[in-house]
Amino acid sequence: MAETDGGPPPPHPVTASIVLGLAVGVFGVSFGVLAVASGLSVAQASAMSLLVFTGASQFAAVGVVGSGGSTAAALGSALLLAARNGAYGLSLADVVTGRLPRRLLAAQLVIDESTAMATAQVEPADRERGFWVAGASVFLFWNLGTLAGALGGGAIGDPATYGLDAAFPAGFVALVVPHLRTLEGRVAAAIGVAVALVLVPVAPAGVPVLAAAAAVLVGLRTPPAGEAPPELAAEEPS
Repeated sequence: MAETDGGPPPPHPVTASIVLGLAVGVFGVSFGVLAVASGLSVAQASAMSLLVFTGASQFAAVGVVGSGGSTAAALGSALLLAARNGAYGLSLADVVTGRLPRRLLAAQLVIDESTAMATAQVEPADRERGFWVAGASVFLFWNLGTLAGALGGGAIGDPATYGLDAAFPAGFVALVVPHLRTLEGRVAAAIGVAVALVLVPVAPAGVPVLAAAAAVLVGLRTPPAGEAPPELAAEEPS
């Protein structure tokens, strides 16, 4: 495999993708626990991970529902946070090719991790391999983690007893931190915080999260060639 000039060689797509998937699976366990604690059944939590498969949006939706927010507010927050995946899809247009069924399958796997793994590779074949292996690995372990957490969450009972009620906000902060490396990330975070602080005292539950999530549009852009989005080493799929 070719090396980049003046820098370390890119990560081996298969090995790195499996390790990344395992790390994300651990985060999936926390989502499963919190989803059940927020009122979802094991089947509903598992279906969300299978069909939605973007961790930041899933955590946002569950957080809104758990705090008493409306379904519309939960859906709006989730869609806004998932908007960046559309830009990732544009940047992967030359990586994922083929017939429509193949590209539709690939669309389900367009997340931070698969995009980062693909764009980190030098050779075209490695780019494609990195995308598919990373996407499949994260999908598998995220869903296994969700199922394990949902099943275990029912036995745990009230998450507040063990301090697990703090896992959602702590996890969300962990998702945000890597994106603060960029100017767009810092601006979006500042706008989101300001909007939430203004609305929390006066708006119904769920509305502050929905409004603050609109700040993600500040960073919605297609990464230039060779630029990977922030790689979240222990993040759920975003």
